[in-house]
Amino acid sequence: MGEVFEEVSNYFFLLSEPTRLKILHALCAGERPVGEIVTEIESTQANVSRQLNMLYRARILGRRKEGTQVYYRIDDQATIDLCRTVCGQMASRIESRASAEKVAGTFMVGDD
Repeated sequence: MGEVFEEVSNYFFLLSEPTRLKILHALCAGERPVGEIVTEIESTQANVSRQLNMLYRARILGRRKEGTQVYYRIDDQATIDLCRTVCGQMASRIESRASAEKVAGTFMVGDD
């Protein structure tokens, strides 16, 4: 079981980097060349290429070459499903906190 836990830990480590999550999000719309991904996530070519390679080696992404362009696509739908679930939960928590802070702020106005 220790080997399984080690692999799970490595998997979550891979998903713990915001740039890699942005890349996965960008690729949810379909296969894209590296240059488009760089532009969309507003990062450097070198950083995006490094992160894409990590996701490719982990078999989360697939790639193909066409001329001088390299196109990436999602090959592991289970990873995308997991990211959608977690991102949805986090967005709800952030929204709830913002709503709670707004309500709490209304009680503070004029309370002296």
